[in-house]
Amino acid sequence: MQMALSKDKKQQIIDDVQQKLSSSKLTVVTAYQGTPVKAMQELRKLGAEDGTTLKVFKNRLVKQAITQTEGFKDADTSALEGMLLYAFNSEDEVAPAQVIAKFAKKQPNLQFVGAYTADGQFLGVDDVKALADLPSKQQLRGMLAGTIAAPLTGFMNVMTGNVRGVLNVLQARADAIAE
Repeated sequence: MQMALSKDKKQQIIDDVQQKLSSSKLTVVTAYQGTPVKAMQELRKLGAEDGTTLKVFKNRLVKQAITQTEGFKDADTSALEGMLLYAFNSEDEVAPAQVIAKFAKKQPNLQFVGAYTADGQFLGVDDVKALADLPSKQQLRGMLAGTIAAPLTGFMNVMTGNVRGVLNVLQARADAIAE
């Protein structure tokens, strides 16, 4: 049997949610009903690796926090029903969606409900799925480095090809003289 939360404890939770909403670049809301506790612990661990905090809060307290948070006061809260998990990340816009989407492949009980952007806009399920498919910041950096290095690599291949060609001609000439 669970004891009712005191008014002070409820206010602490509301303050915590407000702080997380204000600092998060994207807050993903996910239904998790039927997901085993062990799987939820594993998901939290995966999220922590890339800076995503995953928490379960009472929806009523989250709704209060949203209406009390600057920039979120007019945000749609109608989708906040049922057993929900909230994923926050203050560094990467797509990381929360990616962590959950990746883990949902193993745990199909996890279903996106939506997400809140840093400016309080509510995104629907399709938008969150699209964000989850985007490359992460780390992947984008790798792609950029590859793009920058490609012309240099091509130039080096041309130069070594020319030198190799000259060496082959010289070797063939030397072989012809030796015969």
